[in-house]
Amino acid sequence: MVNGIDVRPAATRPHTKLSWLDSRHSFSFGNHYDPANVGHGLLLVNNDDQVAGGGGFGTHSHSDMEIVTWVLSGRLLHSDSEGNRGELYPGLVQRMSAGRGIRHSEMNASPTEPVHFIQMWVPPDTQGLAPSYEQRDLQEVLAQGGLHPLASGQGHDGAVTIHQRAAVLWGARLGPGEVVKVPASAFAHVFVAIGEATLEGAGALTEGDAVRFTDSGALDLAGGDQGAEILIWTS
Repeated sequence: MVNGIDVRPAATRPHTKLSWLDSRHSFSFGNHYDPANVGHGLLLVNNDDQVAGGGGFGTHSHSDMEIVTWVLSGRLLHSDSEGNRGELYPGLVQRMSAGRGIRHSEMNASPTEPVHFIQMWVPPDTQGLAPSYEQRDLQEVLAQGGLHPLASGQGHDGAVTIHQRAAVLWGARLGPGEVVKVPASAFAHVFVAIGEATLEGAGALTEGDAVRFTDSGALDLAGGDQGAEILIWTS
């Protein structure tokens, strides 16, 4: 911990490896439980999943959780008990509110090519809601550069709506040397999903690295030589 900033290198994340799944967890998940690492602010899950062709998560249940999925490469087929079905692809953000209960599956849409995606969970501020689903294609917005809200409980235009007033997911596709400000927040979690970046106070970050900070002001975040795709939760 340096000046309130906690850097978590990619190699330190718990790892789940199966025949069809290669998953890295930022926080306690499944068989990987650490009472000192159960979340940061409202962010409880930040799973970096790679699913082999033909593989996936069969039908299973959730309740009282806001689940946001962001695909980095490939396509992910979603189906749920509310009748929602569709393919997720890079640049499309999906929000599923489990509410009082929902069953869903997430399968690789390709029989041969892998799919790589980040799945993130925050608790709702109201329990027992009706389950719901929303998705938006934000490719054109991200192509403009800068930092943009992807999922928000604060009514941001263009973002999918999560039922948690204190949380926002921001995203950026940074060009080489492009600089954005990480919003000042009580809690923030910066994740380098693709590429490399440099964060004020934390230094150079590579793919899969994360930084957690608490009660920090706005910080400069710059894309590396090849650019970067960044996901930031504030709460």
